[in-house]
Amino acid sequence: MIVALAGGVGGAKLAQGLYLALPPDELAVIGNTADDFTHFGLRISPDLDTVLYTLAGLANPAQGWGVEGDTTRTLDLLKRYGAEDWFLIGDLDFATHIRRTQLLGAGQSLTEVTAALARGLGVRAALLPMCDEPVASIVETPDGPLAFQDYFVRRRHQDPVSAISFDGVAAATVPAEVAAALAAADAIVLCPSNPIVSIGPILAVPGFRELLTRVPGPKVAVSPIIGGRVLKGPADQMLAGLGHDVSSLGVARLYQDFLDGLVLDEEDAALAPEIEALGMRVLVTRTIMGGADDRRRLADEVLAFAETARRVARAGR
Repeated sequence: MIVALAGGVGGAKLAQGLYLALPPDELAVIGNTADDFTHFGLRISPDLDTVLYTLAGLANPAQGWGVEGDTTRTLDLLKRYGAEDWFLIGDLDFATHIRRTQLLGAGQSLTEVTAALARGLGVRAALLPMCDEPVASIVETPDGPLAFQDYFVRRRHQDPVSAISFDGVAAATVPAEVAAALAAADAIVLCPSNPIVSIGPILAVPGFRELLTRVPGPKVAVSPIIGGRVLKGPADQMLAGLGHDVSSLGVARLYQDFLDGLVLDEEDAALAPEIEALGMRVLVTRTIMGGADDRRRLADEVLAFAETARRVARAGR
């Protein structure tokens, strides 16, 4: 069993690579839910949906999120009625949010609902929310606190970030399904997701980090930072605003208490000695992913790297 932690487009790409590289029922993906919100009365889970559509082979390849070939006729008519259209929802995407809201309203947990949606799209990997309780990322900016989607989508992540908090996380609990997946894990893979607002909320769920550190298998991560920048999203801006080094070394320090190995892009090969000095192994390879074959290639390399880390750990014992 391989357990991946993922959020955003980069995380979904590697999750798909792992899904292609492994027997499908030997992969569990734990997704961030701190960017979930309610819009048009519907409960929306952007990170979970990006992973769901990607594993199902439905994701829009140009943008990495949403459904390929989707239309916006529903949103277009809502706009004519005076509704806001700052958050793009396609017509097929609406179906996911409607069904999620229906099932949640009927008393099902987010874990149960997400499993039902995955089954409906033929996804055999376990897609697990980090928790069932609502958690919301709050971004502190010069204009005051912003809900994550306001910061990220409405304001196009242009605001300087001075702090991040996760409203409601103190009351969150690790779902039994997540705890079971971690207990059965042969290895943990942190996908190249934003370490602050995609992986950070997962690690912030009370008890999660402790469960993670108890996993005897190797824990490896793929850095989302390449040459001091990200390919997509605000991770570099957030790292800088919060006082972290905007590099793979900065990412390594955030995960230092539990990580066994870090995968770097070839552009950052010079950072390997400093990262190894933190006590973790390093793999240098091409981490930029294109299509499915490229994602499978990186997943194969990450899995082989994890197995190497496992053998080294056993030899050390």
